[in-house]
Amino acid sequence: MNPDVLTFGVEEEFFVVDRRGHLSQAGDDVVDAAEAAEDVQGELQHELNLSQAEAATDVCSTHAEALRQLSGLREDLAKAARTRGYRLLPAGAPPLAETEPPKITPNPRYQRMAEHFGATAWTSLTCGCHVHVAIPDKASGIEVLNRVRPWLPALLAITANSAIVDGYDTGYASWRYHQWSRWPSAGPPPRFASLDEYESIVDGWLRSGAILDRGMIYWDVRLSEKQPTLEFRISDVAATPTEAVLLAVLARALVATALADGGPTPMLSNEVLRGRLWRASKEGVTGSCPHPRTGDLEPVKAVLDDLISLTAPALEAAGDLDFARETTARLVAEGGGADRQRRVFAEKSRADAVVDLLTG
Repeated sequence: MNPDVLTFGVEEEFFVVDRRGHLSQAGDDVVDAAEAAEDVQGELQHELNLSQAEAATDVCSTHAEALRQLSGLREDLAKAARTRGYRLLPAGAPPLAETEPPKITPNPRYQRMAEHFGATAWTSLTCGCHVHVAIPDKASGIEVLNRVRPWLPALLAITANSAIVDGYDTGYASWRYHQWSRWPSAGPPPRFASLDEYESIVDGWLRSGAILDRGMIYWDVRLSEKQPTLEFRISDVAATPTEAVLLAVLARALVATALADGGPTPMLSNEVLRGRLWRASKEGVTGSCPHPRTGDLEPVKAVLDDLISLTAPALEAAGDLDFARETTARLVAEGGGADRQRRVFAEKSRADAVVDLLTG
């Protein structure tokens, strides 16, 4: 491995559901049980709602390493859930309708968030996938953030995995993206003139109470508050670990390409980017979205092909090029998580069949 290749890490959120597929209150118990098992590689974490569990890889250098860790962490959580009569559900939003929201995890920060934000917190029933990519410093991170913004719709399309929600077809490949956007600090970041501008917006949010702490900076891509990384937060939790790793290697390649590019920063207004993200969230990987360079609608496959061509030197240096090409081709041909959800829902006319599909 080239020592100049950027390291990365992946975080995944999951629902813990009962045998029928409804949200449980057992997320904390499942995380604690899985943590107690031997040879856990990575980190298991509690989440905002008691119906959720989170897994995070260690710092990774190769896609094979990330795939091994993500697969192992999912199995650790799934095994802990099974032994307690539950299932681990990798879906961006709950397929089944619930009669009441799950309870907030009894953590002082989460309780404060629930009191301050009300129903936004109580009904925040979404699971995402976050990719951290190493950056030299925050100032460089702002430059990279500005350059990768136009490609956010393509990254959203890759893992779109929340078409069937509350018992019906939403008409969107990623309904999670719209649910999550209710948080005041969520959505696409603007194009920043400097790190000072980034910080001034964060300061304004803190002063207004739109966020309670810096951990609530929920932009689709942001500077991480805990690691020297750029954190991509755009995506649904992927239906499979392989799809999550595809997202990760493309994000890493975009960062590496942006760091090497000394050209002008793309001019793209947030209003236009918001519209492009809407289109990507609606159609997913088998649909169309605006091309980052032209703004014209093109099949997502064509946009992803151009993304791979743009980042090919970085992908090749990291040993990811063949993996990215093969996985993207298979994903477009077979459909993503949202496409698979729709197929089984159309065939069975039951949302619990979607749960069965995803919990496998």
